[in-house]
Amino acid sequence: MPANTQAQPDTHHMHPSEVLFQGTPPPVSIPVCDHYAGSEKLMRKSLALQQQLGPIFDITFDCEDGAAHGNEEAHAHLIGSLLAGEDNRFGRIGVRVHDIGSDSFERDVRIVLEHAAQKLAYLVIPKVGGVADTRDAIAVVNRHAEKHGRRDLPVHVLIETHGALADVHAIAALPQVECLSFGIMDFVSAHYGAIPGEAMRSPGQFTHPLVARAKLEIAAACHAHGKTPSHSVTTEIRDLSVIAGDAQLAATQFGYTRMWSIHPDQIQPIVQAFSPQLGEVNEAATILSQAQSVQWGPIQHEGKLHDRASYRYYWTIVQRAKAAGIALPDSIRTLS
Repeated sequence: MPANTQAQPDTHHMHPSEVLFQGTPPPVSIPVCDHYAGSEKLMRKSLALQQQLGPIFDITFDCEDGAAHGNEEAHAHLIGSLLAGEDNRFGRIGVRVHDIGSDSFERDVRIVLEHAAQKLAYLVIPKVGGVADTRDAIAVVNRHAEKHGRRDLPVHVLIETHGALADVHAIAALPQVECLSFGIMDFVSAHYGAIPGEAMRSPGQFTHPLVARAKLEIAAACHAHGKTPSHSVTTEIRDLSVIAGDAQLAATQFGYTRMWSIHPDQIQPIVQAFSPQLGEVNEAATILSQAQSVQWGPIQHEGKLHDRASYRYYWTIVQRAKAAGIALPDSIRTLS
């Protein structure tokens, strides 16, 4: 072999993600809907719905807004016990704790992890002031998680302050951060009336320049670092067409791959809007199967050339389909 020629990796026995994302981790793939529940009644209803539909959506139990004033510690214990219980069948439940500046922050973390460190899907950290706050919060999380044998617990960060938006790329680059969510209510409020209240809801939340800029910055930062951008809440809970329209805009125009739900009726429209269409899944399966048969070299499919750049795109389609509970064709099931 000539001195300037490097040996090529053997792709026969490599997983597709190893071939297609050499040198970089593949993008995070988690369910497309994040359903928030705070009260005991709503948390138990959410658990029952997840058991019925399967893990096509995540549930986030809420310590921050779910607890009555003065009842924060008892509420954290309740959340921990529900996480540890038999109804948590899929391990796709996270918890939003209080912000790092609150007296309840570390107590929330400690209690939840004491109950259910191994069954917790992620922790959501709200109201960080920037990357330094995020690092400090993760250090606290890790200190308590490691006491219970849990390492590298995924962390989701709410971007809802000026400082967090300014540091959004640095926050997305933190290895333990899995997802960034846009907290539209607090973000708009932080402008003290300079952004009108209509920008908290549709259509203003997609058209006001400062809000649209924030959404785009968050999505761009996430995609630059292989993380999941989670779109802000839609306050409409009765008109399913509004919910579906917001989800479609978030997915197709703003680059989001996940969205909050605050009512059970929002879950299905969100999942549908963010899930790939069956025709695209079948096309991805065909292309990836052909690619593997030639060890991921270039192929032609229906008159179009494909190589590893397009294979990465189609691989993400397959991963999104899996997360949405879409049955995969036999040709790709063994690869994924």
